[in-house]
Amino acid sequence: MEILSVEFFMALGTLILLDLLLGGDNAVVIAMAANKLPPHLRRKVILIGTGGAVLIRLVMTLAAVWLLTVPYLQAIGGLILLPIAVKLLMPEETEAQVAPSESLIGAVKTIIIADAAMGVDNVLAIAGASHGSFLLVVLGFLISIPIIVGGSTLIGKLMDRFPFILYAGAGLLGWTAGSMIAHDKIIGAALTGSVGSWAASTLQVALAAGVVLVGLAVRHRKETRRAEHV
Repeated sequence: MEILSVEFFMALGTLILLDLLLGGDNAVVIAMAANKLPPHLRRKVILIGTGGAVLIRLVMTLAAVWLLTVPYLQAIGGLILLPIAVKLLMPEETEAQVAPSESLIGAVKTIIIADAAMGVDNVLAIAGASHGSFLLVVLGFLISIPIIVGGSTLIGKLMDRFPFILYAGAGLLGWTAGSMIAHDKIIGAALTGSVGSWAASTLQVALAAGVVLVGLAVRHRKETRRAEHV
């Protein structure tokens, strides 16, 4: 992939969108962890904690990009990404619970550990959508993290007001999962070799549509059950 090409910017846009869709919990984690600190320490905790969390997640993502070059792992990663995509369309049942800390070091540690634990889906999606480009991963993080931290409330309101953003994001994750499977060194080669070069695009479209349809069906079933119990 050539730098500054149309394909490069399309991939970068995809990474930023995935970061925004899957990284919304970051600001919640930061706010809850720093909740009991005095005001003059909160800003320091936010800056240090966010920097540490971003660094850890960046290292995790770069490691995942490298691991996805191993035969079969990229296909497995694509399969793991499918339920994550469906979950994106599910109604929220519980909010993330992070114990607030009363010390600066404790709050920073809480932010970094909680963010790393909650960011596995983000890491997998970004690694799969990066097409093996470390530059794309770094640029995506540099652009999206300040937006997430500074505008998470606005992002949440936009998603509530325009639900199609979530559906587009879920479909994008399904497309990414299909791309990961189709580009696996072994599975992808066998798929295109036995069926044809069009198999990769067909798989991506099918999984993108399938994720949205399954997500809608499961969401409708959950909301129906919830209404029956009210």
